[in-house]
Amino acid sequence: FQPEEETFVGAQNMVESKLFSELNIDEIYALHVTALPVGQIMVKPNEIFAYQKRIQITFSDRFSKDDAKVLYNRIRNEMLRKKDGANPWEIHRAFDANSGLNDPNTAFGDYLFMDENCIIEEVNDQLQIKANLYETDRSNLSTIPLEIEQIITRSEFKSEFISTSYIQGNPTVLNDEKLTDSAIKTINTIYGDEAVLTDHGQIPYFNDDFIYFQQKTPGVYFLLGGSNLEKGIDAMNHAPNFAVDEACIKVGIKSFSSLILERTNSK
Repeated sequence: FQPEEETFVGAQNMVESKLFSELNIDEIYALHVTALPVGQIMVKPNEIFAYQKRIQITFSDRFSKDDAKVLYNRIRNEMLRKKDGANPWEIHRAFDANSGLNDPNTAFGDYLFMDENCIIEEVNDQLQIKANLYETDRSNLSTIPLEIEQIITRSEFKSEFISTSYIQGNPTVLNDEKLTDSAIKTINTIYGDEAVLTDHGQIPYFNDDFIYFQQKTPGVYFLLGGSNLEKGIDAMNHAPNFAVDEACIKVGIKSFSSLILERTNSK
C-alpha cells in the first residue's frame, strides 16, 4: 500500500527516508494482483518483467516525417526477436492458462520488440523518433542503440542520421534467487505442491518500483491472480474494464501470512 507506485517515485522516497534505514529490514516481499485465474500465485527468480527502454533516434530537419515512418517500421521489423508463431506484444496471452507464463515454452520467455506506434516530432532543427522497446535479456541492452544505428547506416537515409540513445528506462523488478526458491518451497509445503506456480516468462509493458526496495534489501515480488472469467471479471492491469474477484484476498492473506510467519521463525 505504498504511495506513487506508478510514477516510480514512491518506493524510492521511502528507501531514502530515515525510517526505512532505521527498520533494519532483513527481507522484503510484495505481491501485485493481475489477470491470472483468481487465487493463483506465480513467481520466478530474477526478472518478472521485461526491460522497458525509451529510445530516441535523431535526424537533421531535412528528414521528412513520411520517411521517418518508413524507416521506423524497417527498424522495428529488423530488431524483432521472438519465438516462431509468438506475439509477445499480445499481453492478454501472458495469462492464458495453457500457453501463458506457466508454460516453459511461453512466447514471453525470450523476445525483443518495439511499439507499433512511435512519436515523430520536430525539435530544435532536428527530427526525432521516440519509441519504447521491450527486451528480456539485460545483456543485450547496451548494444541495441548500436544495432539500430547500423540499420540506419545501411539505409538510404544514413546521410540525415545524427544519433540514437536511450532517453528513459526504469530499473526492473529483480527477485532474489535464494529467497524466491525458499518462498516457493515454504508455501508449497504448507498448501500443496501447486500452491505457487513457476513463471517462465517476463511480462512486457508493466513494471513496479519495488525494485528500489530490492536494491537495498533482498526481496521477492509475486503475482496474484484476480480474474474470474466465468463471472466476467478480468483483472488485466491498466485496462478500462479492470475488476478483481475478491476471493483472491483470502488466498493472498493466508499464503503470505504463512510465509512471513515461517520466515520470521527461521530467524
